Amino acid sequence: MKKIGLIGGMSWESTALYYQNINRDVARRLGGLRSARVHLVSLDFQEIADLQKQGDWLRMTEILQTAARQLESSGAEVLLICTNTMHRIAPEVQSVTPLPLLHIADVTADAVLAAGLHKVGLLGTRFTMEQAFMRDLLAARGIACLVPDEAGRAEVHRIIFEELCRSVVLESSRQKLIALVQQLVAQGAQGVILGCTELTMILRPDDAGVPSFDTTALHAMAAVDFSLS
Repeated sequence: MKKIGLIGGMSWESTALYYQNINRDVARRLGGLRSARVHLVSLDFQEIADLQKQGDWLRMTEILQTAARQLESSGAEVLLICTNTMHRIAPEVQSVTPLPLLHIADVTADAVLAAGLHKVGLLGTRFTMEQAFMRDLLAARGIACLVPDEAGRAEVHRIIFEELCRSVVLESSRQKLIALVQQLVAQGAQGVILGCTELTMILRPDDAGVPSFDTTALHAMAAVDFSLS
């Protein structure tokens, strides 16, 4: 069993889901009391969130590069960045370590294409919905992404940072997200990517009425595939 290295804490809520998903899948596949060999560097999300607001991606790159080196030194054999947004700097993190870094967009694209879909809605932080790093990688695989309008993007971002990252899950917010998904479906989305690792806390697989793709679970399962390969 290869050791899985997690760069987490962004937020700790979704990192807990990674740990849970990884260990449950290892136990399901291997039986008994088997659990994953996981190494974790958990960052202080307040520091990262402040840097995101400032647009200081250079400093965030330095922090995640340090975490990657720590995991390599600890004996980890594969790396995961446990957040969609911070994949904006995935190439820079990969550049400082020979360890393979499993990219969340790659495993998501695999799942979307396996479902036979080519146009999907994308929900996430403003960074994920508005910047190109996620959408371009999906487009390179032949997947077009639709995102909510300006007001919708602002509301999704607010729900993530002001509620989900603080362990607050409100039915009213779930209904708002469902309405946004329905708008994207009306525009031609065949499915929806839950492109923020906290969104699985509030949206259930059948909420959208179309296939949904939980990037947290997909990323975690890819880690188990690698670990047991």
